[in-house]
Amino acid sequence: MNENNRHQSKLCRLIQTLTYFEVFPALNWVQNIFAKNRSQPIQNQPKGGNFMGIILVAGATGGVGKRVVQRLLAQGEKVRCLVRDIDKARSILGNEVDLVVGDITKPETLNDLVMSNIQGVVCCTAVRVQPVEGDTPDRAKYNQGVKFYQPEIVGDTPENVEYRGVKNLVEAARRYLPNTGEKTIFDFTQSSEELTAQLKNIWGALDDVVMGGVSSSNFSILEKTALFAGNVSTANSGGFASVRTKNFAPAINLSGFTGVRLRVKGDGQRYKIFLRTENTWDGVGYSYSFDTVANTWIDVNIPFVNLTPVFRAKTVKDCPEIDQSKICSFQLMLSKFEYDGALNPQFSPGGFALEIESIKAYGGAGLSQFILVSSAGVTRPGRPGINLEEEPPAVRLNDQLGGILTWKLKGEDSLRSSGIPYTIIRPCALTEEAGGKELIVEQGDNIRGKISRNDVAEICVQSLKKPKAKNITFEVKQGENNVNSINWEQLFSQLQRDPVKII
Repeated sequence: MNENNRHQSKLCRLIQTLTYFEVFPALNWVQNIFAKNRSQPIQNQPKGGNFMGIILVAGATGGVGKRVVQRLLAQGEKVRCLVRDIDKARSILGNEVDLVVGDITKPETLNDLVMSNIQGVVCCTAVRVQPVEGDTPDRAKYNQGVKFYQPEIVGDTPENVEYRGVKNLVEAARRYLPNTGEKTIFDFTQSSEELTAQLKNIWGALDDVVMGGVSSSNFSILEKTALFAGNVSTANSGGFASVRTKNFAPAINLSGFTGVRLRVKGDGQRYKIFLRTENTWDGVGYSYSFDTVANTWIDVNIPFVNLTPVFRAKTVKDCPEIDQSKICSFQLMLSKFEYDGALNPQFSPGGFALEIESIKAYGGAGLSQFILVSSAGVTRPGRPGINLEEEPPAVRLNDQLGGILTWKLKGEDSLRSSGIPYTIIRPCALTEEAGGKELIVEQGDNIRGKISRNDVAEICVQSLKKPKAKNITFEVKQGENNVNSINWEQLFSQLQRDPVKII
């Protein structure tokens, strides 16, 4: 290759890099025009939760379940919906949602296809209740939750759905959920055409060509791993190759975790990982160097407190510790330099290869992994001294409705005794109101009132994120006042954890 062609090649690679990482919007604007003309898909900014473990939502087409799905997706989480009727689910949830067919009353359907790679479960299943005289096709009478209609159970029994079905799902989740305290960020062992296509829009090469060098690297998805490989050259004052993710929107929240863990197989060289909390192209990165063992799989634990703030290979003095709540990007690098001009003692120019199985957060305070939407009133049927005239219809009509609350309580008990970190939510009467009211939470199963399905869905989502929500059972209703925001840590902190159950 002559000198002119070499310069053209370097310029082309530089433009490709800047375009991929959207450094200059004008370049991407031009690219998008040509992409449209060539009928090529335009890639969007990746969402922060897309490669974390999947949240399985059971009862995803119900009034609360569909709202949970919408909220999780809006926050960038990867959601899998357990449904019995694909066509019906598509009409409710849309075409972009991951749907799997299964039935909690049939444990054999809760298989690898349904349960693999799950990080958490939100169970919003319930028996079908409707007015005795019938309902409208959109269930308007049942959903409005305002006027009382004499109810009846249609379809499967409360025993099968509220108890045996919940117990089946709990037992399946117990086999598949990861160890508490870990959170999967990237799992490259889960290979599929869809995942491969997504990852190609996440990880891109960022080599010393941006500084005038000639090193080159790429990021490939193999059958059960990802491969960061290439060639590092020190020519033209270069000497590093790396791959970096595009910025996540929203950012990844790793609050409450100790650090990140890499599962890698290297070539004996020393690599770096960078975590960034800024969307800027050339900002501060929080770095950690780690040695590999040639042709050997190892786990590399990287405590957040050991990360070094770096700007262009120089440490940044008086820089605050990393904000774990907004991880915007990840980067893996092989460089001849350590920090502040020091050389990498394990560096060797030429070819290199680093395989990666996974990137996880570890050492978490422990979050709920199974959220169960139950009902206020489950302990009241048969309670001595109770005045049924003051109780909601479900309590008064428990026997006529097949023991619905009795079986819900048994379903709760199956979760409490499972050993899975959980949150059990007992909402009062559900309504189709907009929500946004103050929330009143209690324990002891005595309160009466109503609450919007929108608010219950938000409680479900928040329960997956707050350590204080772990292993608690509580009732909730709405207050009179509208609120702009809720202090979820404070709300969950006022609740007592359930007594430990013997597994």
